[in-house]
Amino acid sequence: MSLLSATAKTARSCRDNKLSRRGFMVGSAALALAGCQSAGYGVAPGPMTSGQAPVAPRRGADLRHDPYYRSVYAALPEEQFPIPAVNLDEISDGRYLRQVVNYTGPEEGGTVVVDPGNRFLYQVRGDGTAMRYGVGVGREGFNWNGDAVVQYKRAWPTWTPPAEMIARQPELEPYRTGMEPGLSNPLGARALYLFQGGRDTLYRLHGTNENWSIGRNVSSGCIRLLNQDAIDLYNRVPDGSRVVVRHASNPVEVIGI
Repeated sequence: MSLLSATAKTARSCRDNKLSRRGFMVGSAALALAGCQSAGYGVAPGPMTSGQAPVAPRRGADLRHDPYYRSVYAALPEEQFPIPAVNLDEISDGRYLRQVVNYTGPEEGGTVVVDPGNRFLYQVRGDGTAMRYGVGVGREGFNWNGDAVVQYKRAWPTWTPPAEMIARQPELEPYRTGMEPGLSNPLGARALYLFQGGRDTLYRLHGTNENWSIGRNVSSGCIRLLNQDAIDLYNRVPDGSRVVVRHASNPVEVIGI
């Protein structure tokens, strides 16, 4: 396998270690995560042309073909590594695009709720609504649930494969001290690092340029968002924010599309 193909393969995960169901354990149990990586209908503001007023998408329309969302997911040339526009045809369903939905869960405003079973992430707004994002969920994304906090965030983070992964895939040796940030980096444009009780859970919320993976279960990794959505979430969620990862048997009630 070439280094390029190996890198592309590993870029589908957030590359950390597996966590136990009772909490997280450091050691062999963690190594499996080494691959890491409404009725009141509305949408989040997106980038618009100067002087152009946002136009809400048409109810019942395929949001992937709505001009509003073409703007929301437009290219971001001002980023450190310019991000191309999202090809919305690669998203399996328009419901996975960023939008405001009614939210009936018990969590307080400011909480981030991850619903791996439905492949959604919510940023609860405290007024009966939440900003909802579609996500891709890796195998490790189902292996831990509970309460955590956003210990810190990084723009254009470095990804460092653990020694155990390098032993299995020697072609990753050049990245032993870290893969430089960029569009091919498994963590994408932004990453939020979750801790529990002061210890790293190895669970990440991060960007991806693999648009096709949103709304799907993928072979490995944690919780991935479109890079444009990862940036939006990063800007909304301060350090110290509570994060609730729901168990697959306790999904969020999906309201609206």
